Amino acid sequence: MPAAATAVNNNKSDIEAKKLAAVSGPLSEVETKKAKDLLSSLSSASDSDRDSVAEELADFVSTHGVQSLKQFNIIDSVNKNLSNKKNAGARQGAIAAIKALTNKSLGGQLEPYLVPFLTSLLELQADKQAATKQAAAEAAKNLVVQVNENATAVIVPYLLQGLGNSCKWQTKTLALSLLDELVKLKAKAFFHTIPDVIPVVSDCMWDTKADVKKAATATMGNICGLVENKDIERFIPAVIACINKPENVPETIHLLGATTFVQEVDAATLSIMVPLLSRGLAERATPIKRKSALIIDNMCKLVDDPEVAAPFLPLLLPALEKIQDVVADPECRGVVQKALATLQRVGTSNVEIFTKADKADKVTNVVHELLPAKVDDFYGVSVKYLCDVALALCVAKNFFKDTWVQALPPYIKAFLSAGDAEALASKALDKCEEAVTPKDPEEDDEEGEDLCNCEFSLAYGAKILLNRTSLRLKRGRRYGLCGHNGCGKSTLMRAIANEQVEGFPPKSELKTVYVEHDIDGSESDTPLVDFIIASEGVETKEREKVAQILRDYGFSEEMVTSHTISSLSGMVGR
Repeated sequence: MPAAATAVNNNKSDIEAKKLAAVSGPLSEVETKKAKDLLSSLSSASDSDRDSVAEELADFVSTHGVQSLKQFNIIDSVNKNLSNKKNAGARQGAIAAIKALTNKSLGGQLEPYLVPFLTSLLELQADKQAATKQAAAEAAKNLVVQVNENATAVIVPYLLQGLGNSCKWQTKTLALSLLDELVKLKAKAFFHTIPDVIPVVSDCMWDTKADVKKAATATMGNICGLVENKDIERFIPAVIACINKPENVPETIHLLGATTFVQEVDAATLSIMVPLLSRGLAERATPIKRKSALIIDNMCKLVDDPEVAAPFLPLLLPALEKIQDVVADPECRGVVQKALATLQRVGTSNVEIFTKADKADKVTNVVHELLPAKVDDFYGVSVKYLCDVALALCVAKNFFKDTWVQALPPYIKAFLSAGDAEALASKALDKCEEAVTPKDPEEDDEEGEDLCNCEFSLAYGAKILLNRTSLRLKRGRRYGLCGHNGCGKSTLMRAIANEQVEGFPPKSELKTVYVEHDIDGSESDTPLVDFIIASEGVETKEREKVAQILRDYGFSEEMVTSHTISSLSGMVGR
């Protein structure tokens, strides 16, 4: 290893050792006094000096580690000053401290202790001092922007709390604007929170304050824009309009009733459509009830995962059952019965369905089992945050190692070394995935030797195509892959051929050949025998043997001797 690289690594180790020593070592009177002076100065600093004092406090925390937040009463002091209604300077000083600490972050270690300040920052939007309101909004936005993307599901509840009925309208408008920031900057992670967000934002669209109604309507449009379901994409503006204007429900149901649904339906799509369909079922007109039931039937046939359907069953089943019992029109009753049967089918499974609360318990248990025996109580905040981020990844069914070892270590490094933090994150991935994934009942009715019996995940770019999918192949059987365009058939075959499917036997144990009709233009005029001999993986290079094999497979003499590779049809070419 070059000397320079060694020096850098040693320097990093020294820094880490110093931080750990600072956290665990005794407090000196000088350090304690400096912390008190900085906190006192923040409350009395002039507008021109406040930011520099806050920066100095953040540097102090960076030097002494995360536990200095407790040792020097920094968290308690900031909380106290945020709620100091008599001293605007104290409030603004606390806000400046939050912003400076957010920028410092300590590699994410401070994040679990800063995110709870969102509640106070949102409330300060109703402050009488314009400067305080502006500073609080800037600090809240700065925090939301800088937070770990994988922790998006952790901060969303703070923003939804700011949209509660008892909140001031200024708080609501800031919370809505912060949701817009998440949609814009952290769309992939935010997507999985849509079912929780839409009902709350929908309520705000009925707010008595015009500013809130307008902002909520715009936010709803931004959120729904993340849903990539082509079947309903063009109807989304009409669906949103129905929230503010229920009288539009029949017309919108008529529009949707003429749609053919072909794309897989996910939780985000259901969260948009179910409120509208519930209203449709409650309409007086029987034709609207019938069409609503028909849409439910058609859409739910495209729900592949019972976990997706389960949360929405209580919203639809009672209404359908009531209509089935009371409607006089036999045609409507028949459609409703079909919808009921479909809902009950997609909502049940031969494996256990875990709710989000179930998964939270399992993830928490896993993390606590992996933690060292002695972790200071102060780090309970870090551990809880760590569990919440791990849960968010589990809910998103993101079980890729690269994500976990990037997302979790920042919080673990508050009390463990970097190496131990990454090791714990890797173990947490394996154990959490196992804990939250229901097991399919083992079926071993088929006789014969197993060539492959494994579970794997498959992704293409940022898109997860298959997650913990079982693959079992028997010797002597023929298998086919069926699915729509873009579902991952070719990606899976290439992954098998390239030995990228975890658990699939390597080529040294199981001969695997991927035949793909993809002829380069420069080879289009190549005779068949020459093309085969030049191909990688062909065992024989003797022309006559290759020609005879082609004849044995039904190729005519003319095809063997005269045809080029481009003259073959796609099927024959394979």
